[in-house]
Amino acid sequence: MPADIPTNTIRVAGTQMPVTDSIDANVAAITRAIEFARSKRAKILLTPEGSLSGYTHKFNMRAVKSALSAVTAEARKAGLGLALGTCFVEPGDRRCYNQIRFYSPDGRYLGFHSKILTCSTLKRPFDGEIRHFSVSPLRKFDFDGISIGGLICNDLWANPLCTPHHDQHLAQQLSQMGARIIFHAVNGARTGDQWSQVAWGFHDANLRMRARAGRVWIVTTDNCFPSNLRCSSQAGVIDPDGKWVCSTEPKGERYFAFTIRLADRRTEL
Repeated sequence: MPADIPTNTIRVAGTQMPVTDSIDANVAAITRAIEFARSKRAKILLTPEGSLSGYTHKFNMRAVKSALSAVTAEARKAGLGLALGTCFVEPGDRRCYNQIRFYSPDGRYLGFHSKILTCSTLKRPFDGEIRHFSVSPLRKFDFDGISIGGLICNDLWANPLCTPHHDQHLAQQLSQMGARIIFHAVNGARTGDQWSQVAWGFHDANLRMRARAGRVWIVTTDNCFPSNLRCSSQAGVIDPDGKWVCSTEPKGERYFAFTIRLADRRTEL
């Protein structure tokens, strides 16, 4: 990159962790990830979909609130921002959302992205996430002067086997709104069979192509439970050319950290 092109730099981290129905176990895993991110001098940590509450609408809200206080306090002590995947009932409207909750390094709550392309059966009457989680409009966030966005799992790849929703090209929408980095929290199903292999390739192609189409960075991570199976999607960082510049072994609990250098937006378009 020429020396006269201005850059903004941000160090990001992610955890590929086991997401279970045990909130205590989830908190322990997130706390380990916070320590890793702190040791790598990251500014923000991404966790998988549902990583605090468990990937379910049937969670103990009191326990999740307590866990959220504990996790955000640890991140604040570490001077670490969060892109935290959890299911949560918003006190304002009493609705349940599948969220990424964003926090600044000083612990300030920036807001949430809720999953938009919720998963469901494909024939009416629809059943699954589409019945249990509310949806809010797509938005971007300001993180230390950098415009960022969040997407959750199917939001990015719009798998036609998982949802009756039309592909809204949400990554490109975020790019058009001015987002430079998309934090993508995943919790994908897999069995190790032929269709898990197909889904892996579909996820990889969509991540790379949508990063390139929107000229955005994508930071992505997945649930690794159960640990004997490969994750549904690769964890790591993709640049605006659609190249993996950082990735993890796709089994078991893993971490990654990477420094993103943002060029002048005009040079990326």
